[in-house]
Amino acid sequence: MLNGGARVVTHDDRDLTRQFVFGARQALEAARQHNIRIAVLTDGSPSCGTTYIYDGSFSEVKLSGSKGVTAALLRSEGLDVFSQRQLFEAAQRLLELETGKRGPHLR
Repeated sequence: MLNGGARVVTHDDRDLTRQFVFGARQALEAARQHNIRIAVLTDGSPSCGTTYIYDGSFSEVKLSGSKGVTAALLRSEGLDVFSQRQLFEAAQRLLELETGKRGPHLR
């Protein structure tokens, strides 16, 4: 998407790609300003999907392995990105970043 390979479109075929990319860049800028190193985002969203996004047909079809625009940009810029179902892993990673040590892996 950020390299021009995908689009975000509405059910009536309005192309919102430019707006989603703009929002992703705003999120990246905020992360940089506040020294954010990890993000927990909502899976399924065309912006925040970390392990899947919906296909845009509004029929609940998931595209596994696809990334939302913001998730992809943050990850490409070195942030660790997690879904809302990965809170344990996000907390472990935050502990590792703050202490410089690997946390206990309980799972």
